Amino acid sequence: MSENVSSLRALPWFARPSARTWRCASAPVEVRGFHAALPDYSPTPLTELPLLAGELGVGRVFVKDESCRLGLPAFKALGASWAVHRAVSERAVSGKEPGPVTLVTATDGNHGRAVARMARLLGQHAHIFVPQGVHPQAVAAIVAEQAQVTEIAGSYDEAVRLAARAAAAPDAVLVQDTAWPGYEQIPGWIVEGYSTLCAEIDEQLTAEGVVEGPDLVSIPVGVGSLAQAVVTHYRSRPSGRAPALLSVEPEAAACVLKSLTLGEPVSVTTGETIMAGLNCGTPSSIAWPCLQGGLDAAVAIPDADSTRAAAHLAALDVSSGPCGAAALAGLRAVLTGVGSEERRTALGLEVTSVVVLLSTEGPAANPHSTVDR
Repeated sequence: MSENVSSLRALPWFARPSARTWRCASAPVEVRGFHAALPDYSPTPLTELPLLAGELGVGRVFVKDESCRLGLPAFKALGASWAVHRAVSERAVSGKEPGPVTLVTATDGNHGRAVARMARLLGQHAHIFVPQGVHPQAVAAIVAEQAQVTEIAGSYDEAVRLAARAAAAPDAVLVQDTAWPGYEQIPGWIVEGYSTLCAEIDEQLTAEGVVEGPDLVSIPVGVGSLAQAVVTHYRSRPSGRAPALLSVEPEAAACVLKSLTLGEPVSVTTGETIMAGLNCGTPSSIAWPCLQGGLDAAVAIPDADSTRAAAHLAALDVSSGPCGAAALAGLRAVLTGVGSEERRTALGLEVTSVVVLLSTEGPAANPHSTVDR
């Protein structure tokens, strides 16, 4: 493909620097106020790591630490809380029968737990479908939220299909964090919920003297909903610095990288990966236009790289699970090895650049370890 700036194929990599000129509409401003009014809300830390900046050859590196978000060990609570709030409110306004509903979703762990938590807090029911490969401790955490859990022998995509079928029952609502034609409103609300994370980063960087924002943001990607939120945040600004945006996926489930390379959304057959929350085979339909238009680059990494990155972050007092550490592992892969100068140029990185890594979960969100493998 002509826009792929790397002539080397050793690293699973795609780049399109013209993405920095792409623009879209912004997220609703009321989302941040909704989250700020929740009892457990506080901004998650943005931690500067000078040692990483030296290693990667950039000016400053910050890690957005989502290991404790609204009482849960991952960022997913932001999207689930806003979407459940909107879905329950819309149902009340529509005049449907009052009384509890069952919130249904499929999950690799974190999203399902967040939906189950919101259901419990709001006096609703939850039915969570879990695909093969999710750790028993993650399943137990969902059960502890008083949700009904159905474990299946298939993939995440199969769990999504079964959840959608179950949600067709009376008094059930599908709260899925991926979209497809005909099912887009609630996934859109989930994406809107993630905008709070980006707003916090703006405020925290300003407090650190980085008024113009970052030069690059590295984003772990499953179906692409968080990446959609990040693209929306940074590509909806009419002026000012537009950062490079890098998506990072497991090699075993690189559906966004494959789709970008082919120029159209495609599904891939997923394999086993320690990055369970990123083990998704199909990009979200509403995320895809944003990913294709606004992502500068995509990379896929092996499990070993994520494991090493998580250990390195732990040594720097940042609590990160394999999915969260993927942001660091992916950037390391891009900025080191054969072809790294070409990739650095594609991302517009210099020795003074400011980088933000999105560590989307803590270790408790994904209990896998090297022993499990």
